[in-house]
Amino acid sequence: MPTGHEHTVKAFDEEIGHLRALISQMGGLAEQGISDAMLALQRNDPTLAKEVRSADAKIDAIQAEVERLVVRVIALRAPMADDLREVVAALKIAAVVERIGDYAKNIAKRVPMIHQGDDRIEAVSLLPAMAQMASDMVHDVLDAFSARDAEAAVAVCERDRALDDFYDSIFRTLVTFMVENPRTVGQVAHLLFVAKNLERIGDHATNVAEMVYFAATGRYLADRETADPSNH
Repeated sequence: MPTGHEHTVKAFDEEIGHLRALISQMGGLAEQGISDAMLALQRNDPTLAKEVRSADAKIDAIQAEVERLVVRVIALRAPMADDLREVVAALKIAAVVERIGDYAKNIAKRVPMIHQGDDRIEAVSLLPAMAQMASDMVHDVLDAFSARDAEAAVAVCERDRALDDFYDSIFRTLVTFMVENPRTVGQVAHLLFVAKNLERIGDHATNVAEMVYFAATGRYLADRETADPSNH
């Protein structure tokens, strides 16, 4: 027959498992939102764009559930050290994933405003690849959280530079196109907004990676980088 301590540990493990599952669910919805928003942009599909905006409410609802569960766990279990770091990380990560969902929604909001006529804007064909990079970072960093894998979190951080470079390239392409085709200024402005949102999604994935690293190791990622001779 399990002791009271064993029962408490089992209950805590189940709650942590539930927290991870909720955050994974949020991440899946955010990834779907990014994908669908880009598809709506490519197809100029306002109906799909509207669905992305509506689906964001599900992410918000799960975030609220995460907050309630974290408060319950801290109040009833009084977790310490590693366990407390993981619970607090879950709370912070849920907030960041909610913001990522907002970026997908913001992209979807722009879809009805972007109508490409005779002036085909070449950078539009590059945006889905950038979106896939950002979405993959989100997916992989949440897998790292679920697995408490600090090194996988580091690997996500290291990919942010490539995403930033992609953004810089698209930015230059769009600005050049706008200068050469002044009547497209409005369209290009919306596309620049989309690209910036994707770049910010990558930044948020990097923020989550830093939280995952701290939760798993008790050390800050910046301290690891300072101590790593390969970074000098």
